[in-house]
Amino acid sequence: MGYLLGIDIGTSSVKSLLMDEDGHVAAIAQQEYDMLKPEQSWAEQKIGQLWEAAAGTIRSLLGQCPQLKGQISGIGYSGQMHGLVMVDKEGREVRNTIIWADQRSSASIESIYRAVPREEYQKITLNALSTGFLVSSLVWVRENEPEDYEKIHKVMLPKDYIRFRMCGQMGTDVSDASSTAIFDTAGRQWSWELIRKVGLDESFFVPCHESTEVAGTVSKECSEETGLPQGIPIVYGGGDTLVQALGNGVISPGMAISNIGTASQLVTVADRPVYDEEFRTNTFCHVGPDQWLLMGANLSGGVTLKWLKNNILQMESYDAMTDLAEQSRPGSDGLFFLPYLSGERTPWNDPDARGIYFGLSLKHDRADMIRAAMEGIIYAQKCTFKIFREMGLSFDRVVASGGGANSRVFRQILADQTDCEVVTSLVREQGCVGAAMLAGVGTGVFSDLKEACGRIVRFSDQVTVPDKENMKLYAERFVVFEKLYPCNRELFGIV
Repeated sequence: MGYLLGIDIGTSSVKSLLMDEDGHVAAIAQQEYDMLKPEQSWAEQKIGQLWEAAAGTIRSLLGQCPQLKGQISGIGYSGQMHGLVMVDKEGREVRNTIIWADQRSSASIESIYRAVPREEYQKITLNALSTGFLVSSLVWVRENEPEDYEKIHKVMLPKDYIRFRMCGQMGTDVSDASSTAIFDTAGRQWSWELIRKVGLDESFFVPCHESTEVAGTVSKECSEETGLPQGIPIVYGGGDTLVQALGNGVISPGMAISNIGTASQLVTVADRPVYDEEFRTNTFCHVGPDQWLLMGANLSGGVTLKWLKNNILQMESYDAMTDLAEQSRPGSDGLFFLPYLSGERTPWNDPDARGIYFGLSLKHDRADMIRAAMEGIIYAQKCTFKIFREMGLSFDRVVASGGGANSRVFRQILADQTDCEVVTSLVREQGCVGAAMLAGVGTGVFSDLKEACGRIVRFSDQVTVPDKENMKLYAERFVVFEKLYPCNRELFGIV
C-alpha cells in the first residue's frame, strides 16, 4: 500500500502528515514560526522561513518512518489564503510576504475601485475587496514601494511558493486564486479584464489549475533538502479553509463547518457560484470541480482566547479556561464580548473595528469573561449563519473543526446558537488529511473526491444537540450583539 503526504502551510506553523490510502496516519510533524509586525496594522512573514519549516517537517516524517520513504505516491498542500508572495526572475523573495491578517491597504482598495467601479468589480470576483487580499497588497506595494514592485517577476500565494521549491514549477489552483480577489470566480480563471483595468502586469500571474491536477514532481534540489525521493508526483493543492472542508468530508451542499483556529470561519458548499448580494461573505471555487464554497470570515477566533489567556488573565492552559467557562451560565451573566481584536470581515469588512466587553459590573469574574469571549466568537459566526439562511442555503448539521472543536463549551454554544446538531471528525489534522486526499485523487489512488471522503472521513458518535432554553436565551441576546458594532462604528477609527 502506498502513502500520501499532506502539507498544511499555516499562519503559525507548518504541519505535515503521512497517511496510507485508507487514512491511517503513520506520522505527523510540526514546526512553528512567527508573524512579523513591523507596524501595528501590518502582518508579514518571511517565505523562506516557511520553506525551511516545511522542509524540516518532511525530514522529521522521514526520520520517524524511514521504511516508508520509497512508498510515498503523492504530495498535496493546504495553505493559508490571500497572502502576497513576490519573487524575482531568480525565484527569490522580493520582500517579506504580506499575509491575510495585514490591514495596511485600505487606501489601495479605494484606488482599485476608482479604476473599476465597485459593483462591476464585485460581479466578476463575487467578493468584496479586503485588506490582506493579494490584489490589495500588490497595489499597495505598487503605490508605496515602487522599487520592490519593479523587481517582481511573479506573484503567488504562500503554499504555491512551497510547491515551487519542491518541484520547480510556478502555478496556483482555483481555490486559492479565487481568494486573491482579482479572479473570475464563476469562470474559475484569472480575470484578465480586471488585471488590465487595475493596471497590473498580466505576466505577474502564474498559470491556474484545479486542485487535484499534477503540478510536477519532486526535484533533485528538493530531494537533497528534504530526503524525499525524486519523481514523486505533486498536485497543486488548495486554500486551507477549502482543504479543511474536504478533510471534514464537506464537498457537497447540505453541511457546514465551523472552524475556530487563529481566525474563525463558517463555511458551506453550493453547486453553483452563488454569492451574497451585499458581499458580506466570500464565494470561492471549491477544491472539487463545479463546486463553490461560501465563507464568512472572522479575523479573531482562537487568537481571542490566546490574548485573554496570555495578556489579561495569565492562565496556564486552554483546558483551565474551558473548566472556568463551564462555571458561568449561558449568557455569561449579562456580559457580552465583541471579538473584533484585529478588525473584522463578515459582516462589516472594517479593518478599524475593535473589541468590546459590554455590560461589565462588579459581579463578573474570570469565568464570565472567558465564556463571554467564547459566546462572542460564535455570535460572530452566527452573523454568517443568518446570511446563509437569507440566501436560501440550508443545513441542519455543523462540523466543528479547528482547536475550537476540542472544547465541549464551544460545541454546545455553537449548537445552541444555530439550532443545529454539531459533530466532530475522527480525523486528526483535517487540513493535512485533505491535502493528502487531493494528492490521492490526482495520482489515481481515488477516482474522485467523493470516493476519497468515503474512504477516509469518519465522524464521532458523540453529537452535541441544541438545548431549547439556551436557544431562546441566545436568540434574545444576539439582537443586542448585532447592535454593538453599529452603535460604536464611528468611535473605532479614533482609537
